[in-house]
Amino acid sequence: MARYILGRLLSAIPTLFLIVTISFFLIRIAPGGPFDLERPLEAKVMENLARIYQLDKPLWQQYLLYLKSLASGDFGPSFYFRDFTINELFAEGLPISIQLGSSALVLALIVGGAMGVLAALRQNRPADYSIMAAATIGVTIPNFVVAPLLTLLLGVWLGWLPVGGWNNGAARNMILPIVTLALPQIAVVARLTRGSMIEALRSNHVRTARAYGLSGYSVVVVHALRGALLPVVSYLGPAAAALLTGSVVVETIFGIPGIGRYFVQGALNRDYTLVMGTVVVVAVFVIVFNLIVDLVYALLDPRVRYD
Repeated sequence: MARYILGRLLSAIPTLFLIVTISFFLIRIAPGGPFDLERPLEAKVMENLARIYQLDKPLWQQYLLYLKSLASGDFGPSFYFRDFTINELFAEGLPISIQLGSSALVLALIVGGAMGVLAALRQNRPADYSIMAAATIGVTIPNFVVAPLLTLLLGVWLGWLPVGGWNNGAARNMILPIVTLALPQIAVVARLTRGSMIEALRSNHVRTARAYGLSGYSVVVVHALRGALLPVVSYLGPAAAALLTGSVVVETIFGIPGIGRYFVQGALNRDYTLVMGTVVVVAVFVIVFNLIVDLVYALLDPRVRYD
């Protein structure tokens, strides 16, 4: 197992290198620059800015300098938020995005998993149809529609919850963003759990467990659910990375200072280092969570071994 983990971590290095290389040159090829304004700056000012941010050097040299700073953990200065470095922006925003995303992920697993199991146990009955109909609606309605509706209903009309702001992570401020983030994931987890649970309940080892007279709880939770979680675990790898690195729509609508909004702001303002830093963070999360998924697979399925 240790050798497998070490091999996966080593293989992540060339993967990150390719991602950084492709992203670096793609954003530089795009038209415009970080200091292009509606009213152009004076030529001398542009020259000084280019020298300060090392944009006056050849592109290949800028690339090597960025790799050198990235290897030391330095994402560089922000071209748009000029009083901050990318490390400072992420140190402030990433914990908030992780707190928000992890809460939404746990909620999606608990609620979506329970709904999927219930639908599988009540297959082709009213409960099954109702849960799958709700899950289909949850998958099709995007966050930018759900968020204003929840804000209007629970925040404006009923006045139960604040409609925006972070307030240092106060529980009342977190409810609406977490629910908005979790609803699509609840729908997906419920559908995946239902399908895999139905297949697991019809498998040979579950039939054997029932033949031995095991209780319904033991059959469903211990034997069937363990195998039914495999498709859900596969989905959670990229889903967890996306949730934990912030949602652009949710953070923008609710005014949450996470890092999701930085990607769009960096792209619109040609903040090269901000975009690159966001890409690297997301890539690292995807790689790490895919590794975790593989390890969880071995725990859930005794046939899987990484020796």
